[in-house]
Amino acid sequence: MTEEIRSYTMNFGPQHPAAHGVLRLVLEMDGETVRRADPHIGLLHRATEKLAESKPFNQSIGYMDRLDYVSMMCNEHAYVRAIEKLLGIEPPERAQWIRTCMDEVTRILNHLMWIGSNGLDLGAMALFLYAFREREELMDVYEAVSGARMHATYYRPGGVYRDLPDRMPQYKESPWRKGKDLKRSNEWREGTLLDFLDAFCDDFFGKIDEYETLLTDNRIWKQRTVGIGVVPPEMALAWGMTGPMLRGSGIAWDLRKKQPYAKYAEVDFDIPVGVQGDCYDRYLVRVEEMRQSARIIKQCVAWLRANPGPVMVKNFKVAPPSREEMKDDMEALIHHFKLFSEGYCVPEGEAYAAVEAPKGEFGAYIVSDGANKPFRLKLRAPGFAHLSSMDAIVKGHMLPDVVAMIGTYDIVFGEIDR
Repeated sequence: MTEEIRSYTMNFGPQHPAAHGVLRLVLEMDGETVRRADPHIGLLHRATEKLAESKPFNQSIGYMDRLDYVSMMCNEHAYVRAIEKLLGIEPPERAQWIRTCMDEVTRILNHLMWIGSNGLDLGAMALFLYAFREREELMDVYEAVSGARMHATYYRPGGVYRDLPDRMPQYKESPWRKGKDLKRSNEWREGTLLDFLDAFCDDFFGKIDEYETLLTDNRIWKQRTVGIGVVPPEMALAWGMTGPMLRGSGIAWDLRKKQPYAKYAEVDFDIPVGVQGDCYDRYLVRVEEMRQSARIIKQCVAWLRANPGPVMVKNFKVAPPSREEMKDDMEALIHHFKLFSEGYCVPEGEAYAAVEAPKGEFGAYIVSDGANKPFRLKLRAPGFAHLSSMDAIVKGHMLPDVVAMIGTYDIVFGEIDR
């Protein structure tokens, strides 16, 4: 075969299933081997940062959910923490424990989506169905606390929207759910949301073992992932990688341990790290992270059961008064209308707050000029830094390995094309 025929340029995506609809890679190929990979972004661009600069602070919390739309509450957490730094306020202790708990619920949701979709990209169909079985249970938790299954807008500067509910919604009888099956489905839902989370975590450890039975020693899975997309620790640091991408290369960096926020300093958990820095190691890291998240949730549930209390600061300038207070206090009523129409002014200054989101360090940098909206907002998305390294990592690999590499990045384009 002549050199001219062997060398060609091909489009990978955006319609390719593994490109998840919005990533276009221009690949320069030498037969089946990748010479160069050029990621093209911008197909989903929706100017989140600019939109947030035109609205009062509280009205942009919903935009955060729509960035990495698989890690909704973690995005909110970084944004509201930056606002809290500017305002100089501290959420009540119970609100911080709830945030810690819901961040870990979000981490499991994200990793279940990752393990299901990455397995599907590489040919493991059954795992996708199993992962979504557990995912649906946790989506019910999102719905119970916020009323929405995805875009929760649950965190607020000064705390959370409301306390955890005393009861979980139950399945009702239908042509698809009858008798014994209905009773089993509602078994965890007889008590409070905390009872539900406790039962879910006890069961979830066994479910993770099931996932590992399907994949960890599966020879096809290992052929597709072992030795593929090796990222040495020096390269991971040079490209600004965080999260499982960095820990998979053997660097135990986790903001929950290194720069604790919320109540992470008071819970016990381990940081899983890889050895080879390949796709297989990053898979093992994410699987172990799900176990650690379940451990953290169990500890949060125990504390929340024993310690009732407020979940929002008592400050009418940033938190709405209760309906009872508005009935008796005209000043509270005025604060209510002012808060939801104009918002609140934040002192001049700048603040950066970051959280250990499921994909890595997600940060919000806000500059305030004293108005009721950000003068500038800049978001630090982990996926953007990871995708930038695509060419350096896949060069010399075969075309099917590009699919494995995109999967192991755990890319969601909402945060990249923000």
